[in-house]
Amino acid sequence: MDTKQTRPNAPRGQRQEPGAEAAAGSASHAERTASDDARKLALAIAAAGLEKKANGVEIIDVTGKVDYTEFLVLMSGRGDRHVHAIAKGIERDLRSKLGAVPLSVEGLTVARWVLLDFNDVVVHVFQQEARYFYDLEGLWIDANRVNVPAPSERPRRD
Repeated sequence: MDTKQTRPNAPRGQRQEPGAEAAAGSASHAERTASDDARKLALAIAAAGLEKKANGVEIIDVTGKVDYTEFLVLMSGRGDRHVHAIAKGIERDLRSKLGAVPLSVEGLTVARWVLLDFNDVVVHVFQQEARYFYDLEGLWIDANRVNVPAPSERPRRD
């Protein structure tokens, strides 16, 4: 039986022994920086969304602001079928290219707002009206943005 305890405010998916934080002299949430793997995953998700013609693709770095993820990737589709196609395309691309599968997917049936949880990256695929209504960009106005390369700037697949 595993006797390790998970600290409630430990970075997601990591376990620490009680008191390990003090021993390691770890940084506070405000000093944490996003991991390179999470950044690469967020960029791959954005690229997959763009391949399915997603609109308004934005990557928000929430590292140190929340303890459940490092990046939010937001994008929009024109309607329920488009949102569904974008979400399924992201799942397919990430599975085939990186072997990454979401921990959970919510909202796919109605496809007004689909959430894909890749642990360090949470993806929100909205219909435009839902995106305006919930205004996650406004909620995270103080968070850093990651530049999403335009399709012409991304490496070509041969």
